[in-house]
Amino acid sequence: MSTPTQNHYLPVRDAWLASRQEEILDPAQPIIDPHHHLWDRPGWRYLLDDMLADIRSGHDVRATVLVQARAMHRAEGPEAMRPVGETEFANGVAAMCASGIYGPVRVCAGIVGFADLTLGAAVRPVLEAHVTAGGGTEGRFRGIRHIATWDPDTSLLNPAYMPAEDMLASDAFRAGFAELTALGLSFDAWLYFHQIPRLAALARAFPTTPIVLNHCGGVLGIGRYAGRREEVFTEWSKAMRDLAACPNVMVKLGGLGMRLPGFGFEDGATAPSSAMLAEAWRPWMEGIIAIFGTARCMFESNFPVDKGGYGYAVGWNAFKRLAAGASAEEKADLFWRSAARFYRLPDLAKSVMT
Repeated sequence: MSTPTQNHYLPVRDAWLASRQEEILDPAQPIIDPHHHLWDRPGWRYLLDDMLADIRSGHDVRATVLVQARAMHRAEGPEAMRPVGETEFANGVAAMCASGIYGPVRVCAGIVGFADLTLGAAVRPVLEAHVTAGGGTEGRFRGIRHIATWDPDTSLLNPAYMPAEDMLASDAFRAGFAELTALGLSFDAWLYFHQIPRLAALARAFPTTPIVLNHCGGVLGIGRYAGRREEVFTEWSKAMRDLAACPNVMVKLGGLGMRLPGFGFEDGATAPSSAMLAEAWRPWMEGIIAIFGTARCMFESNFPVDKGGYGYAVGWNAFKRLAAGASAEEKADLFWRSAARFYRLPDLAKSVMT
């Protein structure tokens, strides 16, 4: 497989991933994967067949939620409307899976798109177009992710997303965010750990809007944060405890296979084992669960981005190791029920319980 063209992502090395094979732990545990992407970029294609190959590696993945990643935007029309193409694309993938031809899994059962919330109230037609593209008010479109990752160290930034430091507090952004509330849509938040207080302020200002914090809250361990793991953990922990006081906020447990956290698994001669991943992730993920409770937490794959650091089957084995001491009800929360609740997937929840 070709490597991605953007240095922001770790390259996916199929031979390296194949160097680690494991027996599937607790294969009967139902899973909703609430965070993945599909795209076709120069040098890096990850579409339905690729996702299905990962899903079919052994775990009982019942459904997925696609999160925006600048894929399949419309080539023409008003700039603000072009991201609606990603929802149109994802809804088509979902329809393919709903046909049953590709097996029982429902890929893209929920869709999170992008709309520029800094447009303020003018973003309303874009949001409405997403809802329509997702099949209408009873369809698959669930909310927006408007990436807010900012740091003075430019080596930590994705050149595709260059938000202002104070974007979440700006009048324009909040006017756009209010439109989410009016339409009953949710917000996926992706930012860095030192920005969590800004998210808490946003959550307090919009207490009825469901918000889910992506990727364990943006742990950083490279660039200016290299060698400062304990310091980062202390600041992160304090910010997460404050954020947990906002009952409208949930957290996705994942995203630690990226280069940003600096765990360095990609440097090994062989791909990491699930035991290695669980040991490295435990302080962060167990810390989140202790603060938020399982009913407000959900495991996520973040594929194919995290695929640069570990294989799909191994990653879910690591999550199962971390949840080994949890009750059956707590495992249900972590592996599917929290995701079904946040992304309003009642039919899927019923199918899991029957």
